[in-house]
Amino acid sequence: MISIQIQSAGYQQDKNIIQNIEFTIPKGHIVGLIGGNGAGKSTTIQTIMETIPHSRHKCELTSYGYVPERPILYDYMTLWEHIHLLIQSNGQDKAQLEKRAMELCKVFRLESKLQEYPINFSKGMQQKVMLILAFAPKYDFYILDEPFMGLDPQAIRRLLTLIGDYKQQHASFLISTHALDTAEKLCDSFVCLHEGKMIRLGTLEELQGQSSRTLLEIFDDLIEGVENAPL
Repeated sequence: MISIQIQSAGYQQDKNIIQNIEFTIPKGHIVGLIGGNGAGKSTTIQTIMETIPHSRHKCELTSYGYVPERPILYDYMTLWEHIHLLIQSNGQDKAQLEKRAMELCKVFRLESKLQEYPINFSKGMQQKVMLILAFAPKYDFYILDEPFMGLDPQAIRRLLTLIGDYKQQHASFLISTHALDTAEKLCDSFVCLHEGKMIRLGTLEELQGQSSRTLLEIFDDLIEGVENAPL
């Protein structure tokens, strides 16, 4: 089980973006990190990965796969060269890494693009490259920041299948997304953020209570309740 405990975090000294965020991610569990623009989702992820300048937190991760919100690619490296760099630097079995990377290229229909430059790909194709690089190694934990962004419906379906397969192999996931209809079907539980604070935590059933509201309706009600709460 992964335990996340964030007292505070921000990009400037004494200027917190998020605070008092605590939750756990059991083995083989998918947690959805949801919130509006500026709610603190990406800052939470950066704190977990220990890439934020100022923070007070406790989260011990040894290794993990990561898909950033925006693709990070080298201008003068082909798709194959990106894969080759991963194979040489990751530390896992090189033959297995190459095999899985090639399988993922087929899954995301990029097997014919190996000698092309991803920097020139469409946004959706660049996102597929990031997914290939993140999922080729096998980890116990994956952090996905807006993984569905820019993907076409077929690619989304393939990604959902991939996540399900890895979950069956007991991998855990933290997924930040605005696609609440997809998250509702995919995630086991949710962490709801607003203005840098955690406002609710639980499964869909726990968030619904006695109602049959969708995740979007629940989130709208939560935000309205917080914003209209008496000072």
